[in-house]
Amino acid sequence: MADVTLTIGDRRHTVACRDGEEDQLLRISSMLDAQWAAASRAAGGLNAERTMLFIALMLADSLDEAQNRPPEGVSSALLDRLADRLESLAEALEN
Repeated sequence: MADVTLTIGDRRHTVACRDGEEDQLLRISSMLDAQWAAASRAAGGLNAERTMLFIALMLADSLDEAQNRPPEGVSSALLDRLADRLESLAEALEN
């Protein structure tokens, strides 16, 4: 096990991780740190716990958008045609 010190906002956190995962942990902690200023403003600068909650909400919103938007280069018209085709295939299989 390795210990890694992460700096998020104005705080340092030492966490344990498996050997070889240090760079991954540092990379994703930098994503949190990049959101710190905006989240701190949204939280009213009240406390670090509330700021981290806002960071989690911001990242979850980004993840939700990424999961729910069509792949790049795929139009909504194409998706509609595919859905229609799949419905007609399902109907044909049922009959």
